[in-house]
Amino acid sequence: MSFRTALTGLNAASADLAVISNNIANNNTTAFKQSRAEFGDIYSLSDLGTSTRRSIGTGVKLNSVTQLFKQGNLETTSNPLDLAIDGEGFFVLQDSDGSMLYTRAGAFGVDKDGYIVNTRGQTLQGYLTNPTTGEIDTGNEGALRTQTANIDPKQTTTGEFGINLNASAIPPTQAFDFKDSRTYNFSSALTIYDSLGNDHSLNSYFVRDSAVPAGAPAGTTSAWDVYFSMDGLGLDGNALPAAGAATASGTLGFDAFGAATATYVAGTWLTTIAINLNSIVPTNGPDPITGNGTPNGAENPINTSGTPPGVTIKFDTTTQYGSPSSTNAATQDGFATGRIVGVDVGEDGTMNGRYSNGQAKVLGQVILANFRSTSGLSPIGDTSWVETAASGQPVKGPPGTASLGLVRAGALELSNVELSEQLVKMISAQRNFQANAQVISTADQMTQTLLNMR
Repeated sequence: MSFRTALTGLNAASADLAVISNNIANNNTTAFKQSRAEFGDIYSLSDLGTSTRRSIGTGVKLNSVTQLFKQGNLETTSNPLDLAIDGEGFFVLQDSDGSMLYTRAGAFGVDKDGYIVNTRGQTLQGYLTNPTTGEIDTGNEGALRTQTANIDPKQTTTGEFGINLNASAIPPTQAFDFKDSRTYNFSSALTIYDSLGNDHSLNSYFVRDSAVPAGAPAGTTSAWDVYFSMDGLGLDGNALPAAGAATASGTLGFDAFGAATATYVAGTWLTTIAINLNSIVPTNGPDPITGNGTPNGAENPINTSGTPPGVTIKFDTTTQYGSPSSTNAATQDGFATGRIVGVDVGEDGTMNGRYSNGQAKVLGQVILANFRSTSGLSPIGDTSWVETAASGQPVKGPPGTASLGLVRAGALELSNVELSEQLVKMISAQRNFQANAQVISTADQMTQTLLNMR
């Protein structure tokens, strides 16, 4: 009987050593979860199915090999599609046969069709966007994909100059000519876009007035004339436009504290200047500009037809202080067509596409899954698992909700194997094996003694 009992000990020690060696072998495997061998003793039962006080154990058996889902350390990488879960949960993958897999190994990339996949070509699942609204639709799950089509251009509708004009500037003595820098005190440029995504250079020129024009709002102590040209072509407000040019002009007023009071255009004080750039090649006559005032003559270049202007230029943050003239900000809301150049993933799993024109677009949201009993999951290799009756069905949701962790982009979860701990366990398993082998050797000697009795 000692032989058989010791043999079960040898088998148990061998199984323990096999589990330990597998842990050590996967010390550098991404998101690997170490296993633990769990054993139970064996007792012989009586005819009544129970053990007695004189029962002697008959050895040991391997009850189970349990994986420990303790989170591993996170390591930063340079790949924005390397994803790690900080907390509980699993990424959801779909295999080529349609089956669902679950993993914490987040080394992802983009395949030839734009899908987010792992090294085995399994697609990362998430919430897709509504094609009409562009917003994430939590009722629509599927394979996450980067868009291969270019993003449509957007025509500029609003621009803003944040400028400081030097309060000590001396008014020029010559008539304004945008080609002659001696005829204006300061200029600033802004790139704007038409409906086709073509870029155009909109220049503003600032000329210090020698006196405050009549009709200025109360409190105005100084004024500047502001002129515009586009694409390097300009003209006088009373002249005929040149082909391909678009211009407009107005006046900025400032109070004694250097704050802008209003913008003056063709006899009317305005808060903004709006330039009609819907047509890049204007017809003969003054260039139309639109304001919120009242027209004051047939030659007044104010568009009263009700047609929305192409671009509205604001000077809300323009100041006049005793420091050199400078452009502090020049912004606009248009952009050219753009192609996707990268993907960013937020901690809530939101996936945004970055485009060559500086724009971003929501592409979807990574979903995570969790289980009531993670120990009931069945490992299938490649640090992936499938659900079983013991694990229960997956509970899915966005990262950061319920019991689900957050997603860390540009990082990978390392193996949770503690190498020093495994080496200690290996020594223990080795000694256990040696001890059981010694039992067999001793039992053999006792048997030989009996056989040698005469």
